[in-house]
Amino acid sequence: MGFLLNNCTFRVYDSELIDSCEPFDCGNADLNDFFRNDSINYHSELLGKSYCFTLDENPQIIVCAFTISNDSIKTFLLPNARKKKVIKDIPREKTMKSYPAVLIGRLGVNTNYRFIKGETERTGKQLMDFIKSWFIDGANKTGCRFIVVDSYNEVAPLRYYTENDFIPLFSSDDQEKEYTGIPLEALLPTRLMYFDLIILKNK
Repeated sequence: MGFLLNNCTFRVYDSELIDSCEPFDCGNADLNDFFRNDSINYHSELLGKSYCFTLDENPQIIVCAFTISNDSIKTFLLPNARKKKVIKDIPREKTMKSYPAVLIGRLGVNTNYRFIKGETERTGKQLMDFIKSWFIDGANKTGCRFIVVDSYNEVAPLRYYTENDFIPLFSSDDQEKEYTGIPLEALLPTRLMYFDLIILKNK
């Protein structure tokens, strides 16, 4: 997390920040519109809270941003094989019908700062490492076993989450459609994926 921690400042993504910063551009029109026009409403309705890193040498530049909210993985709604995969590292006496999670609702990296010269890791990887470490920190005020994301069902975002060790919650598009009530003939716009935070806690 060299560049983000050494050259940027972590901030709450609020209306004051939006008004003082240059428009955020992560290369995705839907995400850009959310961070510009909808994130504050999500916050005011207690549906999600957004954060970002701004560049120290120019605080008007938003390097990356993300939105999180409370969620859970309801294992009783999963196919049996997928349920076993999700809970395989949970002690049997601790098994439950659902497990606390945090949802990454939106995440984007400024197109001009995805690759930083001299950095061994891309900014998106540094950001995900930060989010993961945030929720296993001793100061975290609530239990959170998993990080979940509803990724765009497109090559680039799916590759990003896979490279960051996220696993699809369902084994295939068709299985996800079946268990989430989407007609099999319809396109699946997003894929549910998860990361088990116990992997980091036990390191």
